[in-house]
Amino acid sequence: MSVKTTALTLMAATMLAGAAQAEDKVFVGHLVDYTGPTAFVGKSYGPGVSDALKHINANGGINGTAIEFETVDYAYKVPEAIANYKRWKDKGMVAMQGWGTGDTEALISFVARDEVPVYSASYSAHLTDPTGANPSTKKPAPYNFFYGASYSDSCRALAKWAADDAKTKGIKDPIFLHTGDNHPYPNAPKKACAEYAAELGMTVANPVVVPLKPGDFKAQCLTIKESGAQYVFMGNLGGSVVSLLKSCGTVGVEANYMGNVWAGDYKTVESSEAEKIIFPSSTPFYGQDVAGMKTVEAILKGGSGEAGDKPTHHYIRGICSAYYMKEAMEWAKANGGITGANIKKGMYVKKDWVPAGLEGVCLPSNWSDKDHRGLMTVAINQGSFDNGKVMIERIAESELPRRDDWLGQ
Repeated sequence: MSVKTTALTLMAATMLAGAAQAEDKVFVGHLVDYTGPTAFVGKSYGPGVSDALKHINANGGINGTAIEFETVDYAYKVPEAIANYKRWKDKGMVAMQGWGTGDTEALISFVARDEVPVYSASYSAHLTDPTGANPSTKKPAPYNFFYGASYSDSCRALAKWAADDAKTKGIKDPIFLHTGDNHPYPNAPKKACAEYAAELGMTVANPVVVPLKPGDFKAQCLTIKESGAQYVFMGNLGGSVVSLLKSCGTVGVEANYMGNVWAGDYKTVESSEAEKIIFPSSTPFYGQDVAGMKTVEAILKGGSGEAGDKPTHHYIRGICSAYYMKEAMEWAKANGGITGANIKKGMYVKKDWVPAGLEGVCLPSNWSDKDHRGLMTVAINQGSFDNGKVMIERIAESELPRRDDWLGQ
């Protein structure tokens, strides 16, 4: 072989290697709400996902494959979410980090047909039945995943806490009441939670509609007061929850306020100056002494800075979501390639799964091809505001049963 031929061969090999390296990436779409009605918490969760993806790429990606991603603020508008999904699908998207309940549920059939796993920030139980095993499931969701307990299971855990609290306090006929907008997100756990509260021996009052948009809710608070409810579940989040707590304080409603996982964090407690708000969580809070917090701190340090220097537990859940996807992608790469179908298979491989480096941060989770309820453990916290300081303490923990009639509900 001549020197010239050798040089040309080396040049071709180098070009081919460069091309392969340039193409060694996969695309992930990332929906966020930074300007819409759920931006209060979206501004915490969204950066958790994007900062984590950035950190993953800075540390080798998916065993050498980079994650190309685009973050789009769709302002909580379902048509915008669908349009972006279709655009991303045309770009060869292999997975998506999603956001709201309305858009995630609207995309169930799309993602199942296209074999695109969606890791949502919606924890609607409607997303947990992959095969339609429960006759009550309206639409099987084989390609939908999320980290954490479902809205329904979290509310069930809160109802159990309320029933136990009532017994401790000697309340003979405890009354449970659901509040929230007439919208897929706050409505998601309403029926399931009411049924379980009744099963626990509580009286279930008529639900009260409270808009997601902040406002003066004195009229709704007077209705709550007239019901006599001692345990009020808040299905909304952020500014709406703050408005409800302040309005009910003005008209003298004495009740235990319980929020879903988005309705409770130090920002909500501080903004509402709440004396007490009960809410669930599936991660520790930033700065707690667990091994995996070092990874969270590194992700925050190398991130965009959008989450500030004291991120909420929503930010940490975003990190968990990204890392479960990452490890499923790693399995897929080693088992036929990083395709949507293989990523889905990768979600079923590990049991009591905690992503490497996030020990003590992401709780051990289990997904199977028949049950997408990844986590049945619900930590229950109490937040309070006293003398200008927010205090959050864990007051209980529930391990819920995997009841067949709860799958997808």
